[in-house]
Amino acid sequence: MILPPYNRGDLRDLQWKRLKPILPPQKPDVGRPNNDHRITINGILWILRTGAPWRDLPKRYGPWGTVSGRFYRWHKQGQWQRIFQTLQRQADTQGKINWEIHFVDGTMVRAHQHAAGARRGTLDPNSELSAIEQVQQREALGWSKGGFSTKIHLRCDGNGLPMTFLLTVGERHEAVVFEPLMEQGAVRRQGVGRPRLRPRRVSGDKGYSSKKNRLYLRRRGIRYTIPRKSNEHRGGKFDKSLYRLRNQVKRCISRLKQFRRIATRYEKMAENYLAMLTLASIMM
Repeated sequence: MILPPYNRGDLRDLQWKRLKPILPPQKPDVGRPNNDHRITINGILWILRTGAPWRDLPKRYGPWGTVSGRFYRWHKQGQWQRIFQTLQRQADTQGKINWEIHFVDGTMVRAHQHAAGARRGTLDPNSELSAIEQVQQREALGWSKGGFSTKIHLRCDGNGLPMTFLLTVGERHEAVVFEPLMEQGAVRRQGVGRPRLRPRRVSGDKGYSSKKNRLYLRRRGIRYTIPRKSNEHRGGKFDKSLYRLRNQVKRCISRLKQFRRIATRYEKMAENYLAMLTLASIMM
């Protein structure tokens, strides 16, 4: 089919060449016409980039219900995560993932008022939390000094490419989710062999400084560059030159927040916001 002219933020030919082989198969040209994958993804990227509501999608990308339906359907099928992992595996095969050092950090994202109001679903009657608090914990929405917010916990490689991420309520401390962040994000290798998970070194700010986190890293043979807090016993050398490389994770977060749907959370459900975050990582 004839594609419309390029618009700012649309997939370029080189990007489409990489994505096309790993997308789900296009529906055959029988029965009701199916929206082309490239046009549909461009529509999803327009939403991701602008942060606009689905109903405001320009007509050149097709019906907004078709575009949003494919985004949510692919999320439920695990397609976005599969595409992200496939691109990671290709990058690792080409030696583009830096396993020498990984960086961890957290960033708070303000939640729009439309992000509130998720369905309660099944709640724990024995929980000490109220029904509203249980929903907020499940959907990673909470109140911090910055207001109604979500916190993104990110691990990126030495080149500033996102490896994995977690969502928590905005007031959650980074050190609490350090171990879960390190236990996910394994990259499967081409052919045989165990997936690779552990970098040789991890660098983080003082928020990750704790005896528990250091013990966790030592037991797994992972070196670390984490400054100690003023109330901690200081021991060992601290490499400031390696610590300065943490600008990579800050720049990674900055590039992710160039997408307005990431910089402000509009999704009621955490899984949908996580899907948007996965798509933004794919585009990096």
